[in-house]
Amino acid sequence: MAKIIGGITTSHIPAIGIAMDRGLEDTDYWRDFFAGYPPVREWLNEQQPDIAIVFYNDHGLEMFLDKKPTFALGCAPQYENADEGWGIATIPPVTGETELSWHIANELIEHDFDPTICQDIKVDHGLTVPLSLMYPGHKYQHLKVIPVCINCERHPMPKPSRCYAFGQAIGRAVESFAGDQKVVVFGTGGLSHQLDGERAGFINADFDNECMDKLVSDPQALTKYSNDDLIEIGGAQAVELNMWLAMRGCLLGKVREVRRNYVAPISNTGAGMQLLINE
Repeated sequence: MAKIIGGITTSHIPAIGIAMDRGLEDTDYWRDFFAGYPPVREWLNEQQPDIAIVFYNDHGLEMFLDKKPTFALGCAPQYENADEGWGIATIPPVTGETELSWHIANELIEHDFDPTICQDIKVDHGLTVPLSLMYPGHKYQHLKVIPVCINCERHPMPKPSRCYAFGQAIGRAVESFAGDQKVVVFGTGGLSHQLDGERAGFINADFDNECMDKLVSDPQALTKYSNDDLIEIGGAQAVELNMWLAMRGCLLGKVREVRRNYVAPISNTGAGMQLLINE
Protein backbone atom coordinates (compact mmCIF):
# COMPACT_ATOMS: atom_id res chain seq x y z
CA MET A 1 0.00 0.00 0.00
CA ALA A 2 1.01 3.64 -0.38
CA LYS A 3 2.52 5.15 2.77
CA ILE A 4 2.30 8.62 4.26
CA ILE A 5 5.77 9.30 5.60
CA GLY A 6 5.10 12.62 7.28
CA GLY A 7 3.49 16.02 7.21
CA ILE A 8 4.78 19.56 6.84
CA THR A 9 3.01 22.75 7.88
CA THR A 10 4.08 26.07 6.45
CA SER A 11 3.00 29.61 5.76
CA HIS A 12 2.12 30.43 2.16
CA ILE A 13 2.00 34.24 2.18
CA PRO A 14 2.83 35.93 -1.16
CA ALA A 15 5.63 37.97 0.44
CA ILE A 16 7.66 34.75 0.83
CA GLY A 17 7.68 34.23 -2.93
CA ILE A 18 8.67 37.85 -3.51
CA ALA A 19 11.50 37.58 -0.96
CA MET A 20 12.85 34.46 -2.70
CA ASP A 21 12.59 36.09 -6.13
CA ARG A 22 14.60 39.08 -4.86
CA GLY A 23 17.18 37.10 -2.88
CA LEU A 24 16.16 38.56 0.47
CA GLU A 25 16.35 35.33 2.50
CA ASP A 26 19.38 36.45 4.55
CA THR A 27 18.18 39.99 5.31
CA ASP A 28 17.37 40.97 8.89
CA TYR A 29 13.62 40.81 8.32
CA TRP A 30 13.58 37.35 6.73
CA ARG A 31 16.59 35.53 8.22
CA ASP A 32 14.83 33.81 11.13
CA PHE A 33 11.93 32.73 8.96
CA PHE A 34 14.01 31.09 6.22
CA ALA A 35 16.39 29.53 8.76
CA GLY A 36 13.71 27.01 9.62
CA TYR A 37 13.55 25.39 6.19
CA PRO A 38 16.95 23.81 5.36
CA PRO A 39 16.40 20.84 7.75
CA VAL A 40 13.01 20.19 6.14
CA ARG A 41 14.55 20.32 2.67
CA GLU A 42 17.22 17.88 3.82
CA TRP A 43 14.54 15.50 5.09
CA LEU A 44 12.68 15.70 1.78
CA ASN A 45 15.90 15.03 -0.10
CA GLU A 46 16.63 12.01 2.09
CA GLN A 47 13.12 10.58 1.92
CA GLN A 48 12.43 11.33 -1.75
CA PRO A 49 8.62 11.23 -1.57
CA ASP A 50 6.86 10.33 -4.82
CA ILE A 51 3.68 12.31 -4.16
CA ALA A 52 2.72 15.41 -2.19
CA ILE A 53 -0.86 16.04 -1.09
CA VAL A 54 -1.11 19.80 -0.58
CA PHE A 55 -3.95 21.35 1.43
CA TYR A 56 -4.27 24.98 0.42
CA ASN A 57 -6.91 27.64 -0.14
CA ASP A 58 -7.50 29.50 -3.37
CA HIS A 59 -7.41 33.29 -2.94
CA GLY A 60 -9.37 34.15 -6.08
CA LEU A 61 -7.19 32.96 -8.94
CA GLU A 62 -9.49 30.08 -9.87
CA MET A 63 -12.22 29.91 -7.23
CA PHE A 64 -13.57 33.38 -6.57
CA LEU A 65 -16.66 34.36 -4.59
CA ASP A 66 -18.93 33.39 -7.49
CA LYS A 67 -17.83 29.74 -7.24
CA LYS A 68 -16.33 28.52 -3.99
CA PRO A 69 -16.36 24.75 -3.36
CA THR A 70 -16.17 23.66 0.26
CA PHE A 71 -13.61 21.00 -0.70
CA ALA A 72 -11.99 20.58 -4.12
CA LEU A 73 -9.62 17.83 -5.28
CA GLY A 74 -7.26 18.07 -8.24
CA CYS A 75 -7.01 15.01 -10.51
CA ALA A 76 -5.10 16.55 -13.42
CA PRO A 77 -1.74 15.55 -14.96
CA GLN A 78 -0.43 19.14 -14.68
CA TYR A 79 -1.24 22.43 -13.00
CA GLU A 80 -0.39 25.91 -14.23
CA ASN A 81 0.20 29.05 -12.18
CA ALA A 82 -0.74 32.57 -13.31
CA ASP A 83 -0.20 36.19 -12.33
CA GLU A 84 -2.34 36.91 -9.25
CA GLY A 85 -1.46 40.56 -8.91
CA TRP A 86 0.62 40.12 -5.73
CA GLY A 87 3.94 40.72 -7.47
CA ILE A 88 5.02 37.07 -7.32
CA ALA A 89 6.68 35.72 -10.44
CA THR A 90 4.78 32.85 -12.00
CA ILE A 91 6.44 29.46 -11.63
CA PRO A 92 6.86 26.52 -14.03
CA PRO A 93 4.05 23.96 -14.28
CA VAL A 94 3.43 21.63 -11.36
CA THR A 95 3.35 17.90 -12.12
CA GLY A 96 0.01 16.34 -11.22
CA GLU A 97 -0.96 12.81 -10.22
CA THR A 98 -3.86 10.91 -11.79
CA GLU A 99 -4.00 7.48 -10.11
CA LEU A 100 -3.92 8.02 -6.36
CA SER A 101 -5.95 11.22 -6.79
CA TRP A 102 -8.82 9.35 -8.46
CA HIS A 103 -8.60 6.63 -5.84
CA ILE A 104 -8.92 9.32 -3.15
CA ALA A 105 -11.88 10.85 -5.00
CA ASN A 106 -13.73 7.54 -5.11
CA GLU A 107 -12.93 6.71 -1.49
CA LEU A 108 -14.09 10.13 -0.30
CA ILE A 109 -17.43 9.71 -2.06
CA GLU A 110 -17.83 6.24 -0.56
CA HIS A 111 -17.23 7.66 2.90
CA ASP A 112 -19.64 10.60 2.70
CA PHE A 113 -17.37 13.41 1.53
CA ASP A 114 -18.33 15.04 -1.76
CA PRO A 115 -15.44 17.14 -3.09
CA THR A 116 -15.53 19.08 -6.34
CA ILE A 117 -13.31 17.17 -8.79
CA CYS A 118 -11.01 19.45 -10.80
CA GLN A 119 -9.25 18.33 -13.97
CA ASP A 120 -8.35 21.82 -15.17
CA ILE A 121 -7.48 24.44 -12.54
CA LYS A 122 -4.78 27.01 -12.03
CA VAL A 123 -3.06 26.92 -8.64
CA ASP A 124 -2.24 30.06 -6.70
CA HIS A 125 0.34 31.07 -4.08
CA GLY A 126 -1.38 28.89 -1.49
CA LEU A 127 0.23 25.94 -3.28
CA THR A 128 3.10 27.45 -5.25
CA VAL A 129 4.84 29.26 -2.36
CA PRO A 130 5.14 26.08 -0.23
CA LEU A 131 6.54 24.16 -3.21
CA SER A 132 9.06 26.93 -3.86
CA LEU A 133 10.04 26.95 -0.18
CA MET A 134 10.64 23.21 -0.09
CA TYR A 135 12.32 23.02 -3.50
CA PRO A 136 14.23 26.28 -4.20
CA GLY A 137 15.01 27.00 -7.81
CA HIS A 138 11.75 25.36 -8.92
CA LYS A 139 13.24 21.89 -8.49
CA TYR A 140 9.90 20.31 -7.68
CA GLN A 141 8.79 18.92 -11.02
CA HIS A 142 9.86 15.36 -10.16
CA LEU A 143 7.24 15.40 -7.39
CA LYS A 144 3.66 14.49 -8.29
CA VAL A 145 1.26 16.86 -6.58
CA ILE A 146 -2.37 16.37 -5.55
CA PRO A 147 -3.92 19.77 -4.75
CA VAL A 148 -6.70 19.74 -2.15
CA CYS A 149 -8.42 23.10 -1.78
CA ILE A 150 -10.41 24.06 1.32
CA ASN A 151 -12.70 27.09 1.46
CA CYS A 152 -11.22 29.54 3.98
CA GLU A 153 -12.64 32.74 2.47
CA ARG A 154 -16.40 32.67 1.98
CA HIS A 155 -18.95 31.81 4.63
CA PRO A 156 -20.19 29.20 5.27
CA MET A 157 -16.79 27.50 5.62
CA PRO A 158 -16.15 23.93 6.78
CA LYS A 159 -15.55 23.81 10.51
CA PRO A 160 -12.31 22.51 12.09
CA SER A 161 -13.79 19.14 13.05
CA ARG A 162 -15.00 18.56 9.49
CA CYS A 163 -11.60 19.47 8.02
CA TYR A 164 -9.84 17.10 10.42
CA ALA A 165 -12.25 14.30 9.50
CA PHE A 166 -11.73 15.12 5.81
CA GLY A 167 -7.99 14.66 6.30
CA GLN A 168 -8.56 11.37 8.11
CA ALA A 169 -10.65 10.10 5.19
CA ILE A 170 -7.84 11.02 2.77
CA GLY A 171 -5.28 9.32 5.02
CA ARG A 172 -7.31 6.11 5.01
CA ALA A 173 -7.71 6.34 1.24
CA VAL A 174 -3.94 6.58 0.80
CA GLU A 175 -3.44 3.56 3.05
CA SER A 176 -5.87 1.53 0.93
CA PHE A 177 -4.15 2.37 -2.37
CA ALA A 178 -2.42 -0.60 -3.99
CA GLY A 179 1.02 0.84 -4.57
CA ASP A 180 4.34 1.46 -2.85
CA GLN A 181 4.43 5.25 -3.26
CA LYS A 182 5.82 7.44 -0.49
CA VAL A 183 3.49 10.35 0.24
CA VAL A 184 4.13 13.58 2.10
CA VAL A 185 1.29 15.89 3.16
CA PHE A 186 1.48 19.69 3.32
CA GLY A 187 -0.83 21.81 5.46
CA THR A 188 -0.40 25.42 4.39
CA GLY A 189 -1.45 28.89 5.48
CA GLY A 190 -1.97 30.53 8.85
CA LEU A 191 -1.40 30.91 11.55
CA SER A 192 -3.08 33.81 13.37
CA HIS A 193 -3.54 36.90 11.24
CA GLN A 194 -6.05 39.51 10.18
CA LEU A 195 -5.45 41.45 7.00
CA ASP A 196 -8.32 43.93 7.11
CA GLY A 197 -10.81 45.71 9.34
CA GLU A 198 -10.34 47.23 12.78
CA ARG A 199 -8.06 44.40 13.92
CA ALA A 200 -5.79 44.44 10.87
CA GLY A 201 -2.34 43.24 11.92
CA PHE A 202 -3.66 41.19 14.84
CA ILE A 203 -1.48 38.19 15.82
CA ASN A 204 -1.89 35.82 18.77
CA ALA A 205 1.49 34.11 19.18
CA ASP A 206 0.43 32.24 22.34
CA PHE A 207 -2.49 30.67 20.52
CA ASP A 208 -0.31 29.83 17.53
CA ASN A 209 2.17 27.94 19.68
CA GLU A 210 -0.64 26.19 21.53
CA CYS A 211 -2.03 25.03 18.18
CA MET A 212 1.36 23.70 17.13
CA ASP A 213 1.67 21.83 20.43
CA LYS A 214 -1.82 20.34 20.07
CA LEU A 215 -1.22 19.27 16.48
CA VAL A 216 1.39 16.91 17.88
CA SER A 217 -0.17 15.73 21.11
CA ASP A 218 -3.94 16.25 20.89
CA PRO A 219 -5.31 17.39 17.52
CA GLN A 220 -8.82 16.49 18.62
CA ALA A 221 -8.67 19.38 21.09
CA LEU A 222 -8.41 21.81 18.18
CA THR A 223 -11.52 20.37 16.53
CA LYS A 224 -13.62 21.72 19.41
CA TYR A 225 -13.18 25.26 18.12
CA SER A 226 -15.71 26.76 15.75
CA ASN A 227 -14.64 29.01 12.89
CA ASP A 228 -16.07 31.92 14.86
CA ASP A 229 -13.80 30.93 17.76
CA LEU A 230 -10.76 30.89 15.48
CA ILE A 231 -11.63 34.32 14.08
CA GLU A 232 -12.09 35.80 17.57
CA ILE A 233 -8.93 34.24 19.03
CA GLY A 234 -6.63 34.41 16.00
CA GLY A 235 -8.02 36.96 13.56
CA ALA A 236 -10.21 36.74 10.47
CA GLN A 237 -7.78 34.60 8.50
CA ALA A 238 -6.94 32.22 11.39
CA VAL A 239 -9.43 29.80 9.84
CA GLU A 240 -6.49 28.70 7.69
CA LEU A 241 -5.65 26.49 10.67
CA ASN A 242 -8.22 24.17 9.08
CA MET A 243 -5.68 23.22 6.41
CA TRP A 244 -3.18 22.28 9.11
CA LEU A 245 -5.88 20.17 10.76
CA ALA A 246 -6.64 18.40 7.48
CA MET A 247 -2.94 17.58 7.12
CA ARG A 248 -2.81 16.26 10.67
CA GLY A 249 -5.90 14.16 10.02
CA CYS A 250 -4.04 12.37 7.24
CA LEU A 251 -1.36 11.26 9.71
CA LEU A 252 -3.41 8.53 11.31
CA GLY A 253 -2.27 7.90 14.89
CA LYS A 254 0.61 9.36 16.87
CA VAL A 255 3.28 11.61 15.39
CA ARG A 256 6.69 12.89 16.41
CA GLU A 257 7.69 16.51 15.85
CA VAL A 258 11.12 16.68 14.21
CA ARG A 259 11.35 20.38 13.42
CA ARG A 260 9.51 23.55 14.40
CA ASN A 261 9.94 27.22 13.60
CA TYR A 262 7.78 30.21 14.45
CA VAL A 263 8.33 33.86 13.58
CA ALA A 264 5.96 36.79 14.04
CA PRO A 265 5.23 39.12 12.49
CA ILE A 266 6.00 38.05 8.96
CA SER A 267 3.90 40.08 6.53
CA ASN A 268 1.35 40.64 9.31
CA THR A 269 1.04 36.94 10.12
CA GLY A 270 2.20 34.43 12.68
CA ALA A 271 4.32 32.21 10.42
CA GLY A 272 4.73 28.67 11.69
CA MET A 273 6.46 25.59 10.32
CA GLN A 274 6.46 22.00 11.57
CA LEU A 275 7.80 18.68 10.33
CA LEU A 276 5.82 15.77 11.76
CA ILE A 277 6.75 12.12 11.29
CA ASN A 278 4.32 9.22 11.54
CA GLU A 279 5.07 7.05 14.56
